[in-house]
This record gives sequence, C-alpha cells and structure tokens, in this order.
Amino acid sequence: MKGVSDDNMSRSILDHPTLSQRYFSPRREAPSAIFWIECNEARLACAYVAPHPGALTLVHFHGNGEVVADYLPDLAADLTALGVNVLFAEYRGYGASSGEPGMARILDDIPAIVTALPVAPSQLVAFGRSVGSLYAIELVHRFPECAGLIIESGIADPLARILLRVRPEELDATAAELAAEVRARLDPQAKLNAYPGPVLVLHAQEDSMVDSSHAVRNAGYAKRATLRLLPEGDHNSIFDENREEYLAAVAQFLQEIENVPEERLR
Repeated sequence: MKGVSDDNMSRSILDHPTLSQRYFSPRREAPSAIFWIECNEARLACAYVAPHPGALTLVHFHGNGEVVADYLPDLAADLTALGVNVLFAEYRGYGASSGEPGMARILDDIPAIVTALPVAPSQLVAFGRSVGSLYAIELVHRFPECAGLIIESGIADPLARILLRVRPEELDATAAELAAEVRARLDPQAKLNAYPGPVLVLHAQEDSMVDSSHAVRNAGYAKRATLRLLPEGDHNSIFDENREEYLAAVAQFLQEIENVPEERLR
C-alpha cells in the first residue's frame, strides 16, 4: 500500500454533488492486481505494470465511464512494449476505489499518486484521455519537471463541458463564480502554456463527442506540442481504429524524450 494523506480536502464548486452526479459515470470493476494508493481519505485501486527498471513511467488517466480494468492487459502490453512502465491511475469512486468522484477532489489526489511511485517526477510522462486529460495536465502543472505529456481526445474548454450538464444556480453559484473557479482549477490554456516539456496531442479527426478543435487549441496552448489528428474512428474508437498510427506516434514521442534503447522495444 502506497501513498500519502492530505487533510486539506478541496472545498470547491466543482465538487458540488449535483455536478459530480451528472458529470461522472463511475463503474465498479477491479483490476486483477491492485496497486493501492492512499490519498485524501480515499483508497485508489490503481494498477502498476513495471517490467523495465529505470525506464520512464507513464501515468495514465482514463476517460469517463471507463475503469482501469478496461486497459488490462491489452493496452498495458502495448505500452510496455514501447520500453516504458505504466501506472494506470484510478479515480475515487471508480473501479475498486473508495470515495466519491469530484472534479476538484480528483485534482487534489494527484500529489499522492505521484508520491506513491518509486521514481522521481522527472521520470514520469502524464497521459490523459478525454476527461483524464484534465488530470494529466494537472500533473505536469504541479510537477513541471515531468518528462512529457500525452493528451488523447482531450478537453480544451472544461467550462463548456460542465455547462452541458448543469446550470450555475444548480451549484449554488453565479455564472461568474463558476467561470472563475474553472479558470482557477481547470484552465488548460494557463497550465499548458506554463509547462516547459514536450506535449503530444492525439485526437480523432471526426470525434463527435469532443470535436477536434479541442486538440488544435490544446496544441496551440503548449510551448512544445506535436499534434496528430487521426483519420479513423470516433471518441471511443480512436485507439482501435488507428492502433498502428496511434502507437507509432506514442513510440516516436517517447524516443524523442529519452532515446529509449532499441533493445527495450519488442
């Protein structure tokens, strides 16, 4: 069991129960081998696949309605074949984790996730898919020494996504108060602009859920971005429909970061 505790839990409009109920779609399914992380009065049921001593570690944040178990063993095998280790981070209230999801609470779980790993932040690459992009961006914001950031099907305008689900008054807030809280806690533009490391942005060209303009904006916000708009698939089929090109883009990005030795590639 790894991790740290933090008694300074976030008290944010973004953790209002109405928003959490409408935004998040948690499922209960445990990974076959759990790497427990204790944080902020919750236990996160993560998975840690680390066959390469001394290699970079990807910290993967999945999309909404998904759980860590969805990525095991297949994506774990695909990613570790690139010569890296992977921590699949679980959200509170998802999988076998305790607690309740909240947009700000999950942000505040990130230091415990990083601290739980037996490697320095400089050996981490944050990797976020869909809503997970907000948490991957937060990781490099809090730990700017991270080696890199991968955003897949990511969100560039979290306020717009929130307003699709709730009205400000349902959160006991004004429109100005909600907008200010989103800027303070979830602003991809400010966080990406401040991050000095390399960023890979992957997105399906025809994503009908989070359109590809989000990818263009996120790439534009970053100082050192590579944008790959993939020709096939949609929001939830981007990997399956573009598997070869997707993995090739990730492999090239990782090699540019670390010059991963060829003998570590299978």
